[in-house]
Amino acid sequence: MSTIRFLRTFVAVAEHGSFAAAAGQVALTQAAVSLQMRSLEEELRRALFERSGRVAVLNADGRALLPQARRLLALYDDMRVPLADTGAMAGAVAVGAVVSVMGGLSHVVAELKRSHPALDVRLIGAKSFELAAMVESGELDAAFVVEGSARLAGTLHWTPLYDEPLVAIAARGSQGDDARQALATNPFLRFDRSQRTGALVERALRRAHLRTNEFLELNSIEALVELVRQEVGVTVVPLLKRARWRDDKALRILPLRAGGEPTVRTIGMLERRDHGRVHITEAIRAACATLFGA
Repeated sequence: MSTIRFLRTFVAVAEHGSFAAAAGQVALTQAAVSLQMRSLEEELRRALFERSGRVAVLNADGRALLPQARRLLALYDDMRVPLADTGAMAGAVAVGAVVSVMGGLSHVVAELKRSHPALDVRLIGAKSFELAAMVESGELDAAFVVEGSARLAGTLHWTPLYDEPLVAIAARGSQGDDARQALATNPFLRFDRSQRTGALVERALRRAHLRTNEFLELNSIEALVELVRQEVGVTVVPLLKRARWRDDKALRILPLRAGGEPTVRTIGMLERRDHGRVHITEAIRAACATLFGA
């Protein structure tokens, strides 16, 4: 099964960025990694890398092969599990998450791995739209993302996990008794509108006809809240499930309503319908639901 070994090495090179770094990951010498990649290119009859010094960068053919290689390796790992033990918590699985979920997910996975040593879970953090594309391409088996408005591809399945209401967060001593006054009288610290959460915030502000004093735009919820804590301005973000902002004496949490109703963002798990590790991703989802109090 030399091709399977070569594909594992290929994925390691793609993930670590050089033959030398991949060598340690797959327990080979750098020369052996280089030889395997030359053999793989000869077998597939196309170059896969742009070689420059010590760096090995995937070319267009290499980038196209990467998700295919990951799917094939995942299928091969499934084939190696005995038929009588197909429900075993074992084998490799790749799961992604947005930043606000990653901390809790890491604890869940660490606990599962302690209970099931044969389980190999790789975690990837990224933006929701990036993670969704990686699930659809087969690079990830599942991902915890913010629900989007686009229609899902037929190959994907969405399971809602929990909701987080949008709130205005202001410093304790800042002006404004409610969200409308706070947003109108303080600099506005906006979450990145290119992301799903930022677009949701923008829609909520428009529906509620709230006036803001634009100041800066960032793609980190925690960074925005820290700036509020430092009395730089006011922000509108989801009330994160595991955040303790209500207990923070430097902050005020102000309800935000559009048309009399709170606006929420929904976090859920997106996965491919055809992957062979559904029992593992379901165990991870159920543990996260318990952790986040869904």
